[in-house]
Amino acid sequence: MGRVTERRRTLRIRDGAVSSRADTLVAEEPLEIRLNGKPLAITMRTPGDDFALAAGFLVSEGVIAEGEEVRSIVYCAGASADGGNTYNVVDVQLAPGVPVPDITLERNVYTTSSCGLCGKASLDAVRTTTRHPVGDTPPVRVTPDLLAALPDRLRAAQKVFDRTGGLHAAALFSEEGELLDVREDVGRHNAVDKLVGRALTDGRLPLSRAVLLVSGRASFELAQKAVMAGIPVLAAVSAPSSLAVDLASESGLTLVGFLRGPSMNVYAGEHRIALEAGVH
Repeated sequence: MGRVTERRRTLRIRDGAVSSRADTLVAEEPLEIRLNGKPLAITMRTPGDDFALAAGFLVSEGVIAEGEEVRSIVYCAGASADGGNTYNVVDVQLAPGVPVPDITLERNVYTTSSCGLCGKASLDAVRTTTRHPVGDTPPVRVTPDLLAALPDRLRAAQKVFDRTGGLHAAALFSEEGELLDVREDVGRHNAVDKLVGRALTDGRLPLSRAVLLVSGRASFELAQKAVMAGIPVLAAVSAPSSLAVDLASESGLTLVGFLRGPSMNVYAGEHRIALEAGVH
């Protein structure tokens, strides 16, 4: 298993003073995800929670939606040329009877806004593929004060970020603001997949009463992952993309951006934001 952090020599220049020291950096290595022994995707990630990452990725791709649909997840032995195990290749074996997508053809769920397909096609793909549609009953209701407190709680839980300053994070909170789980990774999308994959293996999907907070911006891909997991509220400390807002509006997802202290923008699903009487 690769390490989460690595040490590298660096030349430090501070106010004209020069020194040499080792710096702690976040590790980044490729992970190949195989499905029933066939290569499906490669993602650059921070090693750790690889099985959860693979499971969450398959949820976001619409391949699986329940834990019992996975028979096993294992590292592939002999992944390197000399027969050693790199721990960078994971094989997911589906349970008998679970349909296997034709991975030799164009993938039928569109995971990034840079895929070259039109926005309408991407929105339709997510809406028709998810088996956990956003439909909390009764609706989750969160106050602006509760949302405003979440970034500090996420930051306090980022253990590796404190040593490297180079990791994104994603966290799940209850509708009362309790921290349920947090994952760090060099990629925001990987951190979310790790959260969703862990929820899948723990039998907690859909996450219909949860709030997802991500560091950085809210891309279409992150909104897609929230919708595929049945998450009703997605909040980001930075801006959303236009396609993320479109997906949130069409799917019923509450999307909050620029969440910084008491300030925030609600781009979709404002019915879940519990405002004081007379506030519009």
